Formats: sequence, C-alpha cells, structure tokens
Amino acid sequence: MLRAMDSYKTIVVHLDNARRRAETLNLALGLAGAFDGHLVALYAPGLPRISAASLGEGSSVVRELELQRMREAAEQCERECRDALRSRGGEKTEWRYAKGDALAAIRLSARYADLVVMGQPDRYEDDINEPHAAFPGDVVMSVGRPVLFVPYAGRFASVGARVLLAWNASREAARAVSDALPFLARAKRVEVVAFDPERNPDHGQVPGADIALYLARHGVKASAAQQTGTRIDIGAQILSRAADIEADLIVMGAYGHSRFRELVLGGATRTVLESMTVPVLMSH
Repeated sequence: MLRAMDSYKTIVVHLDNARRRAETLNLALGLAGAFDGHLVALYAPGLPRISAASLGEGSSVVRELELQRMREAAEQCERECRDALRSRGGEKTEWRYAKGDALAAIRLSARYADLVVMGQPDRYEDDINEPHAAFPGDVVMSVGRPVLFVPYAGRFASVGARVLLAWNASREAARAVSDALPFLARAKRVEVVAFDPERNPDHGQVPGADIALYLARHGVKASAAQQTGTRIDIGAQILSRAADIEADLIVMGAYGHSRFRELVLGGATRTVLESMTVPVLMSH
C-alpha cells in the first residue's frame, strides 16, 4: 500500500565554494542522524566563469591555472567533508565530486534521494564558479524532490521544532506537505496559515481546516489560521509570520514557469528564496 513518506532515508547535501558550506553540511549531518538516514555529500561547484578577455593570447595558461585552482578547491572541500563525516563515525555517509554542470549533478543524485539540502547563495559573495542567484529556483523546479534551503546568514541549532506551513490549496503546496511529513510528525508546533485565501476559491469553507485534518490523520498536531486584508507581498507575509511565531522551518510550494527558455518564479517563491531568515523546505 502506498503511503506518504515517513522518513528521509537518503539525503543529498550540495556543497560548493561558499564560505558557509560547513554550516550547510553540519545541518545536513544533523538531519541524517535524526532520521537515521544515509548522507551523500555532493561537491558540485559548477563550471568556472572565465572572462572573454582571458581567452585571447595565453588562454591555455589561464585554463591551466583555473584547473589547478579547481583541483585545490576540491581537495580542500574533500578534507573538510571527510573530517565532518568521520565525526559521525563514517557510517551511512559518502563523498562525491561532480565536475561540470552543477545542476545536472544535483538532478542525478536527487533521483535516488528523499531530500536535497543546499545553501542559499550569498548575494554579497562573489563565487567565480557557475551557481548564481537563480540557481536555487532552477534546482527546486527540476529535481522532483523536496529541497531544504539553508540561509546564508544565521545559526540553526534546530530545524523543524516549530514549523510554519504556508498553505494556498495548490498542487505544489499539497506536494510540499506530503514531502515534509517526516519533519511535521516530529515537530512540537505546526501552524498552517492560509495567506490571503480570498484569492483562491479552492480553499473550501474554512481555509486551512482541511489540510489540518489531513495532518491530524498522520498524527500531526497542527493549528490553522488565516492572514487576510494586507497588501503586502505574500512572500513577505510568510517571512514576517515565521518571525512572529519563532518558526525554525518554513514549508511551502514552489511556483514557476518557463518563458523564452528562462525560468520565471512566482512572487512568493522568489521573495522567500532571496530573503529567507530560517531554513525553508520547498517542493514543486
């Protein structure tokens, strides 16, 4: 009999050259321990961005220097990761190094995982490799797995004790709820909030009530609330509400569509990805 996911038995954590990758790795290690799962540490920094000016005379020297830099960065990341993985006894952990396209590497590993963990790009950090500000959206819209984003600022001693579930009765939100059940089942507090529910007729008579009942059947104690009458972007409302209830995890659907070969994210999805202050689990 099919059932909703009750644990994350394989977790992939994406690592690159960001300064905060240790925070992301440690958070993923903690989750693997909590869920008794297998952790895959995937170092996929992406392709180097080499300026056109560097590809004239001496381009072979530039490429060789870049390859050397990439080898040294990979070796450094591997040392850090293996030290961290050994702290867990080395059991149920592995290291992978993916050269080339970072998005393709994450997609491949995610096919055989229950959860992907990755850091939010730091807008103030200039990484000379491929990942960019739009990278998180590309990942969550294409991997077919829930993605847990770790903010580039802050420390997160706990994740999932107090959960804000942003509910809008959509397919994406329903997928996020199902994908987040391992967190929700262990949470001390889950607050389901329907933001501006008058915008969507699919909510039913009491917005949030039906999904709270669904969660109750899974043993999740959740309260339901509505937030209406504001003119603030829903993404900003979600972040504000998360701060008000001291949530340490936001769960929400991810929305977007392709236009002229470019991914266009929904307003709330874009706002939360850019301005998150606590970890966010998104599904598409």
